[in-house]
Amino acid sequence: YMKLKEVPSVDQLQQLIIQNNDKKGFYGDGKNIPVVDEIPITHKFADGIYIRQMNMKAGQIVVGATHKHLHVWFLMTGRVLINNNGEKIEHVAPCYTISNPGSKRVIYAVEDSIFVNVHKNPTNTKDIKELEKRIIKI
Repeated sequence: YMKLKEVPSVDQLQQLIIQNNDKKGFYGDGKNIPVVDEIPITHKFADGIYIRQMNMKAGQIVVGATHKHLHVWFLMTGRVLINNNGEKIEHVAPCYTISNPGSKRVIYAVEDSIFVNVHKNPTNTKDIKELEKRIIKI
């Protein structure tokens, strides 16, 4: 795992992650939501809502996809460094953030962390691929 004291730019980190995708702890291509065994993801549904939980271990780095719509995410446990379109922020759980359309985040887990993203789901679909088409820019 890579230890970072400061989070570089989104583009720098995305390139670093893509170049090191064969190494443990580096996940994502900036175009798709990463799905890897080392970062468990669970999906829950409520009326009109899709809830996505991602568990990261300390030292893992993820570059996420660009989101299409306004949504909220919660950091339930842990501590992370996030570069969101160039804005570098440390988040310590528990906390939440409103994420704007066009948000693209690189996340470095300083500690084991649990994220919960809440997205709109007006058709109540449980098809994850369909939800991803609605949620992220590909």
